[in-house]
Amino acid sequence: MTTAWGGILPKRKSGLDGFYYLLAAMSGAAAGWLDIKVGDLLLTAMVVLAANMLLGFLSPRRPWRWVVLVGVFVPVVEWLAYFFLSEKPERAQIYESFLAFVPGIAGAFGGSIGRGVVDNLFAGK
Repeated sequence: MTTAWGGILPKRKSGLDGFYYLLAAMSGAAAGWLDIKVGDLLLTAMVVLAANMLLGFLSPRRPWRWVVLVGVFVPVVEWLAYFFLSEKPERAQIYESFLAFVPGIAGAFGGSIGRGVVDNLFAGK
């Protein structure tokens, strides 16, 4: 029995990673802005989850980088709004923004695993 086992995910060139990094930064900034304007942590968590799931599906290698990149922008945008804008979030809201990493982990790794499943189901033999 022969297999072409080179790993779980197929190898691909990383030519589009720059676009994915830009998309992750914009998604994180949008989630942070949404957290400031709406003030609802659940909505912010759903935006972070969806963004990380999309990024994990599009670029499944090392999904932890999407968690870090999207998740770090939420508290950074909160901090920038606190110091430079008239929007003054409460201290609890700033600390709550660090919880964006939790749905980010589920989204990025879920998207990566979903991509592996789709690739294995529809692999041409």
